[in-house]
Amino acid sequence: MRKYNVAVIGATGMVGQRFLLLLDNHPYFNVTCLAASSASAGKRYRDAVKKWHMADPIPEKFGNAIVLDADADKQKIAAAADFCFCAVNMKKEAIRELEYAYAKLECPVVSNNSAHRGTDDVPMVIPEINPEHLEVISAQRARLKTKRGFIAVKSNCSLQSYVPLLHPLKKFGIKSAAVTTYQAISGAGKTFETMPEICDNIIPYIGGEEEKSETEPLKIWGEVKDGRIVNATAPKITAQCLRVPVSDGHTAACFVSFEQKPTKEEILNAWQEYSGEPQKLYLPSAPRKFIHYFTEDDRPQPRLDRNLELGMAVCAGRLREDSVFDYKFIGFSHNTLRGAAGGAVLLAELLAAKGYFD
Repeated sequence: MRKYNVAVIGATGMVGQRFLLLLDNHPYFNVTCLAASSASAGKRYRDAVKKWHMADPIPEKFGNAIVLDADADKQKIAAAADFCFCAVNMKKEAIRELEYAYAKLECPVVSNNSAHRGTDDVPMVIPEINPEHLEVISAQRARLKTKRGFIAVKSNCSLQSYVPLLHPLKKFGIKSAAVTTYQAISGAGKTFETMPEICDNIIPYIGGEEEKSETEPLKIWGEVKDGRIVNATAPKITAQCLRVPVSDGHTAACFVSFEQKPTKEEILNAWQEYSGEPQKLYLPSAPRKFIHYFTEDDRPQPRLDRNLELGMAVCAGRLREDSVFDYKFIGFSHNTLRGAAGGAVLLAELLAAKGYFD
């Protein structure tokens, strides 16, 4: 595998920081540009970062790098990078324009943002679930009139805690699912220091999160047809999303009903046997085992399980029959690793392996 030069746009934010830790000494990717808003441009990275949120220190090679302006320096950044990661904190329309601009400069964009998740020729990929959606990139390039440039996105972070667990069960005919997510404060870019109102508290509303949780799975389970992704029409999903006093890791309580109710053993076997394209390709960020099931009644837990397989595994537990639905279970994933920067890096590894950056 050749090495690809990479820009990180939005490098000073929490997800951007996580990107830099993951990309330090990455076997496929070499970071050549760090970019952020005009307020950070021209500063050394360590000076531009208002608060370093990661447990590990800033990698030495990035600390003295000069931050570029993500908007004003677009041409310079695009010329220096084979592709870019994008994780910016801007209004949705501004993000759409920025990502289109990079794509049209022939710099592919792997986005952590939600701005293009609804665009029907932009693949929204969980690499173990729907890698075939990358086929739509050729149609997107035709629309954008680009040779190399395109946009690919990862899904919302909360989906990682239950959609990977529902996906292997689709062969039993999922009729409906209800999910409540208990989401960590890092999903809002916060720490306990910067979000004191969460201590001894639960906030029962996260703006836009429930709609994403109900609709984005249907795009993931859709199909590429006539140059666009046509969303699936089933199963029906209803969601509630709560912010809870946890630093990292989203937990989901999921209830599911089937057309053909499987046995508990069939569900456990489906999870045990499931793997995807990243595992077959031995991609660097891919967990060796995608789904881990815990037999203990008190697992999975954020503090104990969020770093399983370097934070890239999906965890399940407490599978049992339900009196209203057929079954219920607990799901869990690390929201800034599997759910955000790590998921985007894994997607980029898949794109690289499939030749989309060449």
